[in-house]
Amino acid sequence: MPLPPFALLHNPVRPYAWGSPTAIPALTGTPPTGAPQAELWMGAHPSAPSTLDGPDGPQPLDELIRQDPDGLLGPGTVRRFGPALPFLFKLLAADRALSLQVHPTRAQAAAGYADEEARGIPLDAPRRIYRDREHKPELICALGEFEALCGFRPAADTARLLDALAVPLLAPWAEALRGRHPAEVLPALLRRFLAEDRPGRGQLADVNRSLQRVAAAGGPFAEACAGYARAADEYPGDPGLIAALLLNHVRLRAGQALYLDAGVPHAYLRGLGVELMASSDNVLRCGLTPKHVDVDGLLAVTSFRAGEPRVLAALPRDPVEDEFPSPAEEFRLSRLHPGAAAARMELPTPQILLCVAGRARLHAPGFADLDLPPGASAYLRPGAGPVGLTGPGAELFRATTGAPAQAGVGQPNSRS
Repeated sequence: MPLPPFALLHNPVRPYAWGSPTAIPALTGTPPTGAPQAELWMGAHPSAPSTLDGPDGPQPLDELIRQDPDGLLGPGTVRRFGPALPFLFKLLAADRALSLQVHPTRAQAAAGYADEEARGIPLDAPRRIYRDREHKPELICALGEFEALCGFRPAADTARLLDALAVPLLAPWAEALRGRHPAEVLPALLRRFLAEDRPGRGQLADVNRSLQRVAAAGGPFAEACAGYARAADEYPGDPGLIAALLLNHVRLRAGQALYLDAGVPHAYLRGLGVELMASSDNVLRCGLTPKHVDVDGLLAVTSFRAGEPRVLAALPRDPVEDEFPSPAEEFRLSRLHPGAAAARMELPTPQILLCVAGRARLHAPGFADLDLPPGASAYLRPGAGPVGLTGPGAELFRATTGAPAQAGVGQPNSRS
């Protein structure tokens, strides 16, 4: 019996402490457990793979790929990326700030992995940083109001913010940012407060009180300071607060996205979004976390280029599909709005579809239709298309591999 071109995915939920207990259950229609549900993972990451419905019942997707990489990924994907799904797709629901973090380039990851292997640091050790040899570009698209920190703010603006806070601990750094290049000042500031002379709880409490004062007063920094103050309350005594003050505060509306390349410091503060990334575990943290912070390693991979973040909007590709631009080879994210007539989907690459609103249906001649209510996802096998997609009023996100150019969703036509 031939394998179907699509199958329902069953996805694990990661209960990280920063997660919302209600946002993912509300989308998926499942009862809340009372515990945080931070991320729903869709993919074949070995630490938490999805299972895929098959003739013998649900099976882990990573195991199915190991058994038949060409059949599950397609020969072209195997040639480009090896016998593993090169992306990880997520629903992310933050109720409080995630750790402030940076991801390495592929070359930095390969060198860091080799170094830690040579030093005999176990892969599961808390102080281990490089758990694989890959980079980790990522793209987050908001499903509602979404708050984040992303990249270093322009130096003159950060100096004005530090002036407004009027905290003696930070005043000299405002002057430094006005008089010297930020690529010289920012690493020195981070090294000072994260390693050499970490501020005490009393000093950080002073910063938090100033943040609350500026937030209450209104003005250009009020919204950002409110976000920083919440993070300070969530991680009392964490010197990563000082690093957070240096970053752009970003508020995304539903449908807006951020692309985060190697070296860009970032943190998600709160909100629900879909996230697509290269399938890597390499993270260097610089605060807002109880986990290990390697300051030397952090400074070695961080880009100290300052500027405004680029907020992305999806670009129309055809009447059914909008695509979020990104340079990543491993992934491509698009948004689908199918109608009553079946849109024709070619399957040159492995794909995951996630329904976030309405109800969609996949169909192909000779196979049972597959319904996708909100929160449901499906794996689409390459080379098995075309398949039809219907769903008046539905909204879906489509994850697949990046360049070379992919086939879009065809014009709606008769049921295929």
